[in-house]
Amino acid sequence: MSHPVPPVDVPALVDHHCHSVVTAELDDDALAGLLTESDRPPAPGTSPFDSALGLAVRRWCPPALGLPAHAPAEEYLARRRELGAPEATRRLLAAAGLDTCLVDTGLTGAAGFPLLPLDGFASASGARVREVVRLEPVAEAVTASPGGWARAVREALAAAAAGAVALKSVVAYRAGLAVPARRPSPAEVTAAAAARQRAGGGRLTDPVLLHELLHTALEVCAGLRLPLQLHTGFGDPDVTLYRADPSLLADFVRAAEPSGVPLVLLHGYPYHRQAAWLAQAFPLVYTDLGLTTSYVGPRAAAVLGEMLELAPFGKLLFSTDGYGLPELHLVGAAQFRHGLGTLLDGWRADGACTPADAERLARLVAAENARRLYAI
Repeated sequence: MSHPVPPVDVPALVDHHCHSVVTAELDDDALAGLLTESDRPPAPGTSPFDSALGLAVRRWCPPALGLPAHAPAEEYLARRRELGAPEATRRLLAAAGLDTCLVDTGLTGAAGFPLLPLDGFASASGARVREVVRLEPVAEAVTASPGGWARAVREALAAAAAGAVALKSVVAYRAGLAVPARRPSPAEVTAAAAARQRAGGGRLTDPVLLHELLHTALEVCAGLRLPLQLHTGFGDPDVTLYRADPSLLADFVRAAEPSGVPLVLLHGYPYHRQAAWLAQAFPLVYTDLGLTTSYVGPRAAAVLGEMLELAPFGKLLFSTDGYGLPELHLVGAAQFRHGLGTLLDGWRADGACTPADAERLARLVAAENARRLYAI
């Protein structure tokens, strides 16, 4: 007589890329607006809750606030207001069960309200918290002369990264991921910095300066033995999606190999298979699914399976990319646990792996790969 195999236990999670949260009281529209990557209002007669992510929020979050799973959005929002934002935040983050969070501090507000500082986020979540420094805001704050811009940026990055566990770039939003292998010449950088100075500074969008910034980040990361994270794939309407295909990074990856710096490709969707190929082909490339796991709702197991078609088990990391709402940290963790467990249960039932194989894979992706990569 055969006995059913117990489901895979997904262990404590290291969220290797997320953001902090707002604890201000948000009105219903502002809260719902953080359930989409769009920065535009929804179409008339629609709500961000009417989405795969909205279903996932209603599945996983109401029990943390004392409601049944799948409570209607109106009841959930009313209960959240009743508890108050600080208490709801504490409950939702606690329910996520995150052991460690690596927090990108490049975003400072959501829905017009400030985010919790790192110590406040650590207190609210109960997780160990470390900082990920975003390149572009550091470079935008540099006010050196055009001829001294490159050196000043390097010094600013090294200072900002001194206590961090990684650097991160959003060059995908600013100029796309087709980063040339050749580093810009000093003359090109000086000319671009002079043009930026004449334009009054502001948001860094010049491809020459962005590419110089990435090569500088490689130097800083190599010196401090830190990984470099790169946004890839979908995001808000500021991204031109086809330019965020991670396969466009292949030339930069080849150029970066001598530095020994690990490159961590975040999110990826709908190009997650390209990210998986890069992780298989290049020893220093790692990848995750990030907010994809939340946004695809009931398809989380399927998309994880697509990523694991090619990504080596030691190169895939877990993250929520939770931002603004603690719901997104909880949904990201719950979707990942459920999706990976469902996927691996299917593999075992099909004879594709042993229970020991499945348990080891779950440990690697949930936490061990991140602990090894970031030396935490």
